[in-house]
Amino acid sequence: MTVIELIERSSARLTEAGVSFGQGTSNAFDEAAWLVLWRLGLPLDGLDDVAERAVSADEAAAAAGLIEQRINTRQPAAYLTGEAWLQGVPFTVDPRVIVPRSLIAEPLAEGSIDAWLSDRTQRVLDLCTGNGSLAVLAAMAWPDVTVDAADLSADALAVARLNVDRHHLADRITLLQGDGLAAVAGRRYDLILCNPPYVNRASMAALPAEFRAEPALALDGNAAGSDDGMDFIRNLLLQAPDHLSPEGVLVLEIGHERPHFEAAFPTLDVVWLPTSAGDDQVLLVTRDTLLTLNPTP
Repeated sequence: MTVIELIERSSARLTEAGVSFGQGTSNAFDEAAWLVLWRLGLPLDGLDDVAERAVSADEAAAAAGLIEQRINTRQPAAYLTGEAWLQGVPFTVDPRVIVPRSLIAEPLAEGSIDAWLSDRTQRVLDLCTGNGSLAVLAAMAWPDVTVDAADLSADALAVARLNVDRHHLADRITLLQGDGLAAVAGRRYDLILCNPPYVNRASMAALPAEFRAEPALALDGNAAGSDDGMDFIRNLLLQAPDHLSPEGVLVLEIGHERPHFEAAFPTLDVVWLPTSAGDDQVLLVTRDTLLTLNPTP
């Protein structure tokens, strides 16, 4: 048996078992490739180079065991491997954090946020940082900025610390604990990145087991009792102007919740940033525009 044959067999097994994807991969083949290559100790980005490599019986059994663990536990693959990749950058992951997959990483890496920044951009906040992936990517994208990374969860920040240290960015990324913007009281930023909890109540109830394995705190947008997933975002948009510089901007991910977002903020004029998932899942809004939600008397 070759590596590619083992991956194809594993892919068929995942499909047959009906596992869910979307936490680092979008289909059975990619998920199988991730797990098989990781179990065999082969480069995750080098399938073409090893596709025809022979697999021993012991290696095949070890890979099959991992595939069965994925099926039987319904744990995300990243929890089984302890690692996930975002924009080609590796991050340490465990059940204390959601698997990094924020679409904000795309406009960040592609430079489509840069038009709203300037040479005066010095301070960036990654709010709801989770495992710290967006904070790390921001520090990599803009070598001259300092980054604060804030989260309510002390467990998440412990994982973020592992990733900040892993990428040697402790001198430029500061981790802060607190509830929303309360974590950064008195601080102002030129750019706030935020992938908040935004899943509406009905969608939370319908989540596959793999997503229920992640911390609900990072997903459930109904903590204050609403059904539309906008509870955190309501507070954020009202408070954000106090934490943005005069020319500052907020980049916010809302996933598939655009209808609920627009129902909650029908007059807010935002810019939708293109991503691989569509042009309606990540938005940018300026401080001046945010002030229209709560104009000064």
